[in-house]
Amino acid sequence: MAAVARRLGVAPATLRTWDRRYGLGPSDHTTGRHRRYGSEDIARLEHMQRALLRGASPAEAARYARSTTAPPASSAPEPAVPAGGDAEPVLQSGVLSGSDRPIEVAGSRGGRGLRLAGAGPRARGLGSAVLGLDSWSAQHLMIESIEAEGVATTWLEVVQPVLRAVVERRQRTGSGAEVVQLLVDSVSTALRAVLASAPAPSNSRPVLLASVPGEVQELELIALAAALATQGVGHRLFGPALQPEGLDAAVRRCVPVAVVVWSEQASYASPQLVAGVHSTRRRVRAFAAGGGWAAESLPAQVELLGPLDRAVERLSTVALGEQRPS
Repeated sequence: MAAVARRLGVAPATLRTWDRRYGLGPSDHTTGRHRRYGSEDIARLEHMQRALLRGASPAEAARYARSTTAPPASSAPEPAVPAGGDAEPVLQSGVLSGSDRPIEVAGSRGGRGLRLAGAGPRARGLGSAVLGLDSWSAQHLMIESIEAEGVATTWLEVVQPVLRAVVERRQRTGSGAEVVQLLVDSVSTALRAVLASAPAPSNSRPVLLASVPGEVQELELIALAAALATQGVGHRLFGPALQPEGLDAAVRRCVPVAVVVWSEQASYASPQLVAGVHSTRRRVRAFAAGGGWAAESLPAQVELLGPLDRAVERLSTVALGEQRPS
């Protein structure tokens, strides 16, 4: 048991619980008091763990694990359906289809200690991964979601619910700073992977993205850059360390079609900063993004962007619309 626990990265007590509650224990009895896990036993446990990380409830994950003894999908192809037989149950992002009764997950509270009521299975899986400080699983769950649903949907339906939940947990309990940091780092890594593999941009003049000085969190701005990149919109991304004179120099050198200044904290959201965006050669559209801005405080020439999906649509129209012949 200790060897299998180390292999899976769980506590031996967890294996004992899975054995007692769901019958996922060792099947090989030897002389003496020891019970040994065989290859099929370990395969079932790996399926159990994989299902949990994708947001399945323990009972659902156990049903899925018992339904097959093949190695997990990460290391082997899907098993073939026998001729004339029914397909085995398949776990799809935490929802077990083909079982004897449907599993309702939409209103469940998942994430092993996170308040994720109403969140989907991918969000619950990400919550489980970050609470377990499993950055590899968190990053790969993010990548799978982005490939399946896109950056904007992943941000709005997967990342934001978990980010709110871990921050609320941190404020409520006074602990969990490492969970917040691991989530931020994992999401940033996955989003930057999207940036690194994005196709060549279609717009000749980029969209310049910058945080206001003083902001320490730029995750949503990175998500915006990744979402634009997948739409073929080229950008220049600058973090919060860029000072106003640097932003002004970047605008002059890049001659962007649009500049987005992002702020989450109202104390840092200076209307003068975004109002000062200008170019000496060609017109630049100015946008403010993030929860720190108040629409009534912005200059008339500055447009306030909405949620990520709408922001991507608006900026894509501005950037790519310029490429169309008049």
